[in-house]
Amino acid sequence: MIKINLHLIEFSINSILRAKTKNIFILVIFSFLIFLLSSLFLVTNGIKEELRLTVDSLPEIIVQKMRAGRISDIEISRVEEILAVNGVQSANARVWGYYYFANAGVNFSVVGIDPYDKQYKSSIDKITKDYDFGEIEDGMIVGNGVKEVLTQNYYKEYFNFIKPDGTFKKVELKGIFKDATNLESNDLILVSKDVAYEIFNMDEDYATDIVLKIANPVEIPNIAYKLRIMFPDCRVITKEDFEVSYENIFNYKSGLFLALFIVSLFTFFMIIYDKSSGLSNEEKKEIGILKAIGWKTDDILKEKFYESFIISFLAFCFGIMFSFFFVFILQAPFLRDLFTGYSVLKPAFDLPFSFDMEMFSLIFLLSVPIYISATIFPSWRASTLDADEVIR
Repeated sequence: MIKINLHLIEFSINSILRAKTKNIFILVIFSFLIFLLSSLFLVTNGIKEELRLTVDSLPEIIVQKMRAGRISDIEISRVEEILAVNGVQSANARVWGYYYFANAGVNFSVVGIDPYDKQYKSSIDKITKDYDFGEIEDGMIVGNGVKEVLTQNYYKEYFNFIKPDGTFKKVELKGIFKDATNLESNDLILVSKDVAYEIFNMDEDYATDIVLKIANPVEIPNIAYKLRIMFPDCRVITKEDFEVSYENIFNYKSGLFLALFIVSLFTFFMIIYDKSSGLSNEEKKEIGILKAIGWKTDDILKEKFYESFIISFLAFCFGIMFSFFFVFILQAPFLRDLFTGYSVLKPAFDLPFSFDMEMFSLIFLLSVPIYISATIFPSWRASTLDADEVIR
């Protein structure tokens, strides 16, 4: 059973306080490095989780008509042709698009809902059950981010959409919803399909795209191939294509985080190298005096262990606490911009809470034990020498 010597701990604390300027400096730098590393991991894990939820909520296949290399409106009549393909469980013609709100400099995603159609997403299906779009008529249901932006611009009960012909379409605010996927739903405005057609000035025989639900996910590549043959003027996108696209964007942005991670580790190991390269004359003299008054080598090593553990563990705790506050309370300013960019055209979204025990264990093992080892090793070398030799 390990016995903790409280007198040694008290002596270690006093030893830290005697050289408080140096130790406070080490504590601040050490805490900042751990704060930076843990903040990097928390931001990346939070955005990864948000992207995973976003990809999971996407349709299995999306069919978009292309014209001159750009997305064009697709005929709703093609839904019947798509449903005739074996393996297609359902096909929905979506009416949606981006609406740029110049006052706030953001894009809203406006989606038209037909309450009598089978919805392609469970979250939208839940909203249609909570709100009767048949009765809402000229109303809209918005995400939290949209509500905040509208309130900031004095639109509390309605919003005036500017149609392509320059006229206004007044739409009343009927409700607010919050989805599990902030990144996708925070900028979302749900209206009836009739209102969506009017806002975008679209022909009611056309839709923005067609989304498919497949009975057997294994058949998705085969069905996508058949659709490309059937509609050579269309682009067929699978959920796997979105996953690859998101992963490529994330990996590219992660390079910036990797650079910060390497710089942080390099700075940390510079401190460790300086610590392990030798003790100061004052520290050697202290060890010599302790040996002269009867301290054994293992007593000196225990005292140095307590001393280094107190500093490194406090730095670890401070760094982790500050990183949680910085990421989840302040929403990681500056660091988050490395991923989302500074000219964001969407309302801001909150990073989801993501706790990765392996990540914190890695940070702990890369900091506390290494710092303790770097302190004990030179102390052991000095404590094995004769007291008079160390003092001289």
